Amino acid sequence: QVQLIESGGGLVQAGGSLTLSCTVSGRTFADYAMGWFRQAPGKERKLLAAITAVGRQTYTSNSVSGRFTISRDNAKNTLYLQMDSLKAEDTAVYYCASGRTATYSESISAYVYWGQGTQVTVSS
Repeated sequence: QVQLIESGGGLVQAGGSLTLSCTVSGRTFADYAMGWFRQAPGKERKLLAAITAVGRQTYTSNSVSGRFTISRDNAKNTLYLQMDSLKAEDTAVYYCASGRTATYSESISAYVYWGQGTQVTVSS
């Protein structure tokens, strides 16, 4: 059984930082690309950042480029999202997801396993 467990969400003031973690079990973590998504109330789930299986290539959406950084530690089966200069519009539920292959995709359909989500709230 594949499980993705996110942690690190919470309440932070605008301009602050948070680091999200996602620990994966039940699957060979180092074989698959990973992604971070978020979903605000009433909006669709969107890709923020993605990383290849070995971590050499990353993608970051324009909306968070320069503020958010995705990384992974394959020895710890853990994915990270460093979030800096947070804004009120970053408030959402954040999800990690595991891909179908070693290369990342910008398509949500390319991710097959999902975490339960962690709430990030940024107060202005």
